[in-house]
Amino acid sequence: MTRTVFFSFRYAHVFRVNQIRSMPNIIGAAGAGFSDSSLWESVKNDGPKIRGMIDTALKGTSVTVVCITYGVKDRKWIDYEINASLQKKNGLLGIQLHHLTDGINPDSRVGATPTQIEANGFKVYKYSNRENLARHIEEAARLADR
Repeated sequence: MTRTVFFSFRYAHVFRVNQIRSMPNIIGAAGAGFSDSSLWESVKNDGPKIRGMIDTALKGTSVTVVCITYGVKDRKWIDYEINASLQKKNGLLGIQLHHLTDGINPDSRVGATPTQIEANGFKVYKYSNRENLARHIEEAARLADR
């Protein structure tokens, strides 16, 4: 089954995120539609535009994968993405990525989990491989009746 998934992540860690979001059975919606930093630079101080980009990117998705790296918890736009995902009844999944290689941002500290994930009955896993990630995504969809 092919599933459309929204990836919520801190752009500073996009190198780690790109290692997991190119799975053949997952159609990935880039976090808030930012495919490169120039898009972020053009809207980063425009809240309504950012909200609009996030809302558009969430359309047609059934699961939101929150990529957990150091500094993700309590970030304004990560929280918005999670809350918007819950509002549209998406499944949520937290995936820890701190251990993946990142030549751009080598900070490998474990990030704290945004509280909305486990508080709403969803789970958090450390990324191990694509097969397990696919199973975890399907589990999040089932938990949300999607």
